[in-house]
Amino acid sequence: MPDSINAAFKKSKYQRRPALLTYTVAGDSSKKQSLEILKSISNYADILEVGIPHNTPVADGSQIQTSSYRAIKNGIKLKNIFQIVNNFKKSKNPKPIILMGYYNMIYQYGENKFLNDCKKFGVNGLIVVDLPWPENKVFSKKCKKKSICFIQLISPTTSNKRLKNIIRDSHSMLYYISMLSTTGGKLKVSPKTILLKYNKIKKINPKKHIVIGFGITEKSIKNLNKADGLVVGSAICKEITRSLNCRQNPVTNIVRLVRKLKNLNL
Repeated sequence: MPDSINAAFKKSKYQRRPALLTYTVAGDSSKKQSLEILKSISNYADILEVGIPHNTPVADGSQIQTSSYRAIKNGIKLKNIFQIVNNFKKSKNPKPIILMGYYNMIYQYGENKFLNDCKKFGVNGLIVVDLPWPENKVFSKKCKKKSICFIQLISPTTSNKRLKNIIRDSHSMLYYISMLSTTGGKLKVSPKTILLKYNKIKKINPKKHIVIGFGITEKSIKNLNKADGLVVGSAICKEITRSLNCRQNPVTNIVRLVRKLKNLNL
């Protein structure tokens, strides 16, 4: 598995805190600014998730949808996303990059070409929202051959039998969806309840890195700090939108937000 992802978790564990994973949409609010945001927040985030904008997302809430529509309107293509990743990887403080998107984009691009370009341009991991287990088994194996971490999704309603199968076939990292919702919704269950379920999953294979996403904000992040990692996405996309509406620099404001999120868990 990719050393950089494992190294990021190892470092955060040594510092006795969860890894901070940020999510931004590639090309929001422009290709240039998207790269600037990644470079700036890499000083505080441990792993950077980069969303491939899609015009009909099934899991994304309104904040991420707004970011995606801006990026699509700006003409972002997969080749541009790979260019952004490649340029980021050449920066002073590159962190692991996980691309997150939908299978149709990969299919249209060409599975093998997509994975070859991921390897070529420095993508460390992939989350494909609409390619669940066991349908993802062949694709997952292809990723493994390229040393790209394929990240499986699990949720509160995933049965124990299915959980064990997914974890058995997973690479080094899994993504736990905290609640039945689209991204950006307010936590419908208490952090205590989320962690109880999370800990049961973690016990199946303690060696796997399991991150929690959906509903992670400044208010909730502190109460979930027993997890291996926490993903913040909608709060960042919301801040980009707010900054643009107020004619402020999104880069400056996003850095301030991510720094604050990091400090909340130190």
